Amino acid sequence: MKAIIVGGGIGGLTTALMLRARGIACELFEQSDTIRELGVGINTLPHAIRELAGLGLLDALDAVAIRTDELYYLNRHGQQVWREARGLDAGHDVPQFSIHRGRLQSVIHRAVEQRLGTEAIHTGCRLGAFSQDEGGVTAYFFDRAGAHVKTARGDILVGADGIHSRVRETLFPDEGPPCWNGLMLWRGARDWPVFLTGKSMIVAGGLNAKVVVYPIAEGSSPASRLTNWAVLVKVGDGNSAPPGREDWSRPGKRDEVMPHVARFNVPYVHVPSLIAATPEVYEYPTCDRDPLPYWSSGRVTLLGDAAHPMYPVGSNGASQAILDARALADALARSEHPRQALVAYEQKRLPMTAEIVRSNRRGGPEGVIDAVEQLAPDGFDNIENVLSYSQREAIVRGYASKAGFAATGPALAAVRG
Repeated sequence: MKAIIVGGGIGGLTTALMLRARGIACELFEQSDTIRELGVGINTLPHAIRELAGLGLLDALDAVAIRTDELYYLNRHGQQVWREARGLDAGHDVPQFSIHRGRLQSVIHRAVEQRLGTEAIHTGCRLGAFSQDEGGVTAYFFDRAGAHVKTARGDILVGADGIHSRVRETLFPDEGPPCWNGLMLWRGARDWPVFLTGKSMIVAGGLNAKVVVYPIAEGSSPASRLTNWAVLVKVGDGNSAPPGREDWSRPGKRDEVMPHVARFNVPYVHVPSLIAATPEVYEYPTCDRDPLPYWSSGRVTLLGDAAHPMYPVGSNGASQAILDARALADALARSEHPRQALVAYEQKRLPMTAEIVRSNRRGGPEGVIDAVEQLAPDGFDNIENVLSYSQREAIVRGYASKAGFAATGPALAAVRG
């Protein structure tokens, strides 16, 4: 069996490794001329890290990431709504990693080159079209100038080509553009003094306005970390098209984000100074797409953001792509026919990811902050008088169960008053 993978992001690269581990041949095609380290910080949850550890990547990830050990949810006034342990400290058998998106991609990319050979990766290849017959799939690739550069033949084709997936567009030609909820995300990273444990993550504010801060790598000295920040603010009504194409590395303007930051009081780290000192700022309109009725058509299927693009809530985008890769590889290894495998893969992954997409639209686990801010917009004296511990726990733990990363270990409880 041979798979054609369209897309050289985290999902596509992980799929290549998963297939290789099961003795399934594949070729990967990426439209960019090089596979570059794009984006800023992301969190990768233990259920996804467990899969990467199974591929032998844990040491490589440890060398470039931070093992997140605790998470704070605060209201915009800086008051604590929820606090819990994460990763190993929460009872998982593997860490949660805060990491530069590009460095995560680079670790997986290097492993693909080492195990499959550089000849298995084709860059500068934009998918133009594909066709199916009883014996397999044929895909046609072109360069940026529109010249045909490669034709590939395989048993299946996997569309791991992101939110603007050409494969998805071919399967669902009338779907239209991504859905924009009116939220703009600004992000950046800067070497900054350690705060809290040096492995802590802070989320302050609800769905319509929030600040997120966490370290993603060691710093220039033991007293500093490469610190990622993100500011998410509703700037549109959600009924119009996003302002420009969604791109993780699109330059943003610091002057546009700074007035929004003034709305927050974040203890432990002075966010305005952190942002002011950041040399490069990126912006991203937070878009998703409605869940699909199916992902697979014959010998063709979707994976990662091509299948289920979701709002960047709950640290789940890259993690779910990694879980997709494992499920697809397992299904192909177990099934007698590729079509049967793609159906099994879809049945396992589509319902769960569709629920995560819908939950992220409601705020995901961070919805606990929205619930508190709605009841006490000016802050509170005692959180228990606003929303009880059990009510807050139900919101946070309920999302963890839906997303598949709930742990049974001890958690740091929210302050009860």
